[in-house]
Amino acid sequence: MAADDRPDWARRMIEERAARAWSQRDAVRALHPRLTGPQADTSEDSLLRQWKRWETGEVFPDQYAEHIAATFGSARYAFFPKKNPRRDGHAEITAVSGMDTADIVSRLRASDVDQATLDALHITIDRLCCEYAYMPADQLLVEGRAWLGRVAGMQHQRISLAQHRDIIALAGQLALLVGCVEYDSGHRHDAEATRRAALTLGTEADHHAVKGWAHEMRAWFALTAGDYRGVIAAADAGITAAPTESVAVQLWAQKAKAWARIGDRQQTEVALDSGRRLLETLPYPDNIENHFVVDPAKWDFYSMDCYRKVGENRRAETLAREVLRAGVDFDGTERAPMRNAEARVTLGTVAAREGDLGTALSYGEQALGGSRRSVPSLTMVTADLGSVLAQQYGHESEAQEFVQHLRALRTA
Repeated sequence: MAADDRPDWARRMIEERAARAWSQRDAVRALHPRLTGPQADTSEDSLLRQWKRWETGEVFPDQYAEHIAATFGSARYAFFPKKNPRRDGHAEITAVSGMDTADIVSRLRASDVDQATLDALHITIDRLCCEYAYMPADQLLVEGRAWLGRVAGMQHQRISLAQHRDIIALAGQLALLVGCVEYDSGHRHDAEATRRAALTLGTEADHHAVKGWAHEMRAWFALTAGDYRGVIAAADAGITAAPTESVAVQLWAQKAKAWARIGDRQQTEVALDSGRRLLETLPYPDNIENHFVVDPAKWDFYSMDCYRKVGENRRAETLAREVLRAGVDFDGTERAPMRNAEARVTLGTVAAREGDLGTALSYGEQALGGSRRSVPSLTMVTADLGSVLAQQYGHESEAQEFVQHLRALRTA
């Protein structure tokens, strides 16, 4: 198989190995201790022959995939992703429930709420959570608040106890979404109030995932505010509230990001490894587009941030390129524009550290130019790029202009 025809996973095996300056035999020696059962009896030479075939892309390493991913600090479905075409949420609502949005709203106003209406509401909220990645923030905020009001009004109708708990949990999910968009838009006080409301709703419904995500939002707010001990405290509370939910994976990632910024490399690796191990135990999610579902491909995104912070340039660059590959849809449109922006900042930071000002500025401008962005998160990660530009290129007018742009964004 020609080099250009290799599948992405084979090319990534080569790039990850090169980022660590490993030979193929070095990679096999790192893989071998992770093998269990009959695989553990495979000789190093036999495994080396297989590794060479894997890197050509001729053979898929099916039984070894999870171990290969772990060798490079990743998760199976991040390293060997599934194909997930974007779904048409509006069409799905109509196809499954037989109702469009107007029908659902009309039925929510009825004195009784039937199961079909609740099912349609579940799909509608799932669709809104999927649109978080790319819908303009002001539009999503209006729509999310409108649906939150409708769901809150349902509590005054004749409903069963089970329906009441379901509706409270749905309101909690909507509050989480609204709070995230408020924070993205710079409305921090509103976002914190909405987050607290979501936590209260999750507690009332005894919904572990809603409670976990409410704590995750607190960790995210603390991270972007520079309160790294606060991140760790919030993450620990969330992990306690939802230890086996997928949100716990993201909570471990937030702890890793905090430890990386504190400067504790060992605790960073411990948190990353804990999150990766939990991720491997979870079933592949039904809908990775939902913002409150941990897409396994996100693991590269979490690790990228940590390795950029601790100065592991090669590993951070390799992961950033993987994030960008995973963040583009089949038709070439961006699947995850906010993740992609942070990946471009990482590439720009690495370029700046290595003396390539032009490339650094190009990536930085692309990152800031997106129409859908989380301003607090983007200003946090661009601080790394701004710091390098100020230290190494303070005399360059283009670098000075870009740093001033970053300062204006933080002030705004």
